[in-house]
Amino acid sequence: MVYIVGVAAALALGVGYVLQQRVAATMPLSDVLRLRLLLDLMRQRLWWVGLGCMVTGQLLAGLALNLAAVAVVEPLLSTSLLFALALSAALARQRIQWQEACGAVLVSAALGVFIAVGNPRSSASAGTTGLKIGMAVAAVVAAVALLVAVGKRRGLVGESVLLATGAGLTYGLQDVATRGALVVADDHGITSVFFNPWMYVVIGAALVGILLSQSAFKAARLDYSLPPIAAAEPIAGIFLGVSLLGDAVSVTIPGLAVESVCLVAGVAGVVLIGRSANLAASCGAVGAIPEVPASSR
Repeated sequence: MVYIVGVAAALALGVGYVLQQRVAATMPLSDVLRLRLLLDLMRQRLWWVGLGCMVTGQLLAGLALNLAAVAVVEPLLSTSLLFALALSAALARQRIQWQEACGAVLVSAALGVFIAVGNPRSSASAGTTGLKIGMAVAAVVAAVALLVAVGKRRGLVGESVLLATGAGLTYGLQDVATRGALVVADDHGITSVFFNPWMYVVIGAALVGILLSQSAFKAARLDYSLPPIAAAEPIAGIFLGVSLLGDAVSVTIPGLAVESVCLVAGVAGVVLIGRSANLAASCGAVGAIPEVPASSR
């Protein structure tokens, strides 16, 4: 059941990413990393359709996280890139190329082998202390702040990649916090989540993630801005799930070696798909932005 729900969530997220990027690319460049960007986007009907797909995907992801460990769900959600590729190819009226097919095979194979070898298992409790949650949030905030600071010194493409990476880290934190909040609700009732830090981490991470991702979508085409999100989210989610929620994966030396190879293969597949001409073409005129040195902005 978790695999069906997880893939359905990835489908909704992939469609949402494509629709949101097509709208975000039309916004003024001066809006990048400003709340005004979100206000401008809210005036666009297509962006709301994309947001609806994203919300649907997040709700399905929440259901999947309630069924299995973060380490199981995160690789499933990363397949959103495959659905984004398919939609982009349809919008561009182009066929999927060999490198995209190879990337899809790599991602799927890495996903299957990781789950089979790692045997991810969820904890029955989310009894992490507030101090540990605060430390994890602080670490993610520090990493995202560094990525944003470095990105501002880069051209548009470099900035987009770094902002998208920050969005992926933030979404990974959101996924873990979502599972933590769901476990608290199961143990103590739905009203208890409003007195638990997990819910506020979910809300804060969602808002920051949306701003970072939309800014990345504006700064460069989807083939630059989406792959870093798809790669960073599962890595952050798995690491935080193990360290905060007590999720477990195989820790034998052979198991760790295979899992590491799977992560590398998955990232390589994401990169191959991200270099897709279809992702670039689907952005068309609205997404094709020339590289601009940071000093000229």
